[in-house]
Amino acid sequence: MHIFDKYTRAGVQWERILQNGRQAVSMATQSRKKPETLYKILMISSEMVPFAKTGGLADVVGSLPRELAKLGHDVRVVIPRYYSIDPARWGLQPVLGSMGVWMGGALEWCMVYEKKMEDGVTVYFVEHNGFFGRNGLYHDAAMNDFLDNPRRFGFLSRAGLQVAVDTGFAPDVVHVHDWQSAAATAYLKTWFWDNPFLGKSASVLTIHNAAYQGIYPKHHFDYLGLGWNTFHADAFETFDYINLLKGGIWFADLVNTVSPGYAREITTPHGGFGLAPYLSNKGNSFYGILNGVDYGDWSPEVDRHIPASFSAEDLTGKAACKEALQKRFGLEVNPRLPLFAAIGRFVDQKGYHLLAPAIERALQEMQIQFVILGSGDPGLQELFGNMPARYPGRAGSFIGYNVELSHLIEAGADFFVMPSLYEPCGLNQLYSLRYGTLPIVHATGGLDDTVENYNEATGDGTGFKFWHPTVEGLYYTIGWANSTWWDRPQHVKKMITNAMSRDYSWDRSTAEYITAYEKAIANKKAYDSWPR
Repeated sequence: MHIFDKYTRAGVQWERILQNGRQAVSMATQSRKKPETLYKILMISSEMVPFAKTGGLADVVGSLPRELAKLGHDVRVVIPRYYSIDPARWGLQPVLGSMGVWMGGALEWCMVYEKKMEDGVTVYFVEHNGFFGRNGLYHDAAMNDFLDNPRRFGFLSRAGLQVAVDTGFAPDVVHVHDWQSAAATAYLKTWFWDNPFLGKSASVLTIHNAAYQGIYPKHHFDYLGLGWNTFHADAFETFDYINLLKGGIWFADLVNTVSPGYAREITTPHGGFGLAPYLSNKGNSFYGILNGVDYGDWSPEVDRHIPASFSAEDLTGKAACKEALQKRFGLEVNPRLPLFAAIGRFVDQKGYHLLAPAIERALQEMQIQFVILGSGDPGLQELFGNMPARYPGRAGSFIGYNVELSHLIEAGADFFVMPSLYEPCGLNQLYSLRYGTLPIVHATGGLDDTVENYNEATGDGTGFKFWHPTVEGLYYTIGWANSTWWDRPQHVKKMITNAMSRDYSWDRSTAEYITAYEKAIANKKAYDSWPR
């Protein structure tokens, strides 16, 4: 019998629990207060779940429009029709058979598909085979940036606005994300300033990661068609290179990032990867809004990817998930052993170069188990991939990504390790809290905002923090969590209850975005009233 069949997935009890969970989510949605003012919102993004994803940007663009639509707002999203997005599979319908986009003296022709989502959001897919008809979103298989990226995403920025014009959609707000669509804020104030559909549209730019700014050689700038008068140190120029994100910041009516903590960090003198003064210059039109979590997908009461449901009141199902996880990775099936886990991209930002030696030492010196799911740096892939052979029955790894497995890890692990050097928001720690899997995090950005450090005297807290991103700092924090597991199990139970009670749903974040739209609209009106 498959381990997933052991528990009552098909049984009446499972379906009743699922139905109760769905009703709870539905009632929470229906109880939201409808806003007095409803907005037309155009989003432009390079990623969106479930169509294309490399990171948290896709999750946000997949969730936020849906939450806004639930409140009655009219939300349209524009993304590229990448080679990997099959129109037949996704049921895409042609809406603009031939759309011209003026780019710096050249007219680019493309096609636009449409999909009306069940949640009320309309998604447009811009098809340009020269730019998007290739494998990979931003780089090739060897992780080398596509050399024409500034043209590809400059085109996306302008094409997104052209979609609004050609479909007759007049947005109150154009909401763009990261460097890939940041140039749209400049096009609004230059090329479209008196357009009947876009002339009154305010712009909001959300920075999901300030480290990625879209910096490319300036010989591409003529193609963007923005005018060399915008190529200066306050806008699109950085050391004689194009900086698409910085230019977007300059022209945006409001800029936000994805957690209050990260907003503070990137406006410090040494923060922001060079953007600190430009973000500070935005004054109170730059701040952080914490990302939310879609509990319809990430909640142990309703999660169909796990073998047993559970809640803070009844953790029996979590024990079943742990057993399933141990069997899936070939670990010793032992509920007494603490199981540590990690999921993510093996890149410098995520701190896996710290995790590798720290967890290796922990496996040698502590009674723990460890599993990891992820990919990226070839050296780290090899190191983590070989770990099960070095620690049979105690360590497991999956190199790549698997949706079902990511849910099982969140549900079945006892501790979740996130040693990011910096983290604008982070989502996995929010998932972990919901599943009673206590996070171990570097106290930075959104991780510091959302995880409450364990108080050894009282048992309060929702996880374990370390402040110095070193191998030793991480190793000793893993040890602290491990000793708590063995020596103070009553505190672990209390922390699990605390963690699962925290609410990081989109309700609060959506309300904050609506407030941001209101402020951006006011800023745009003030800008339009300035004498020219």
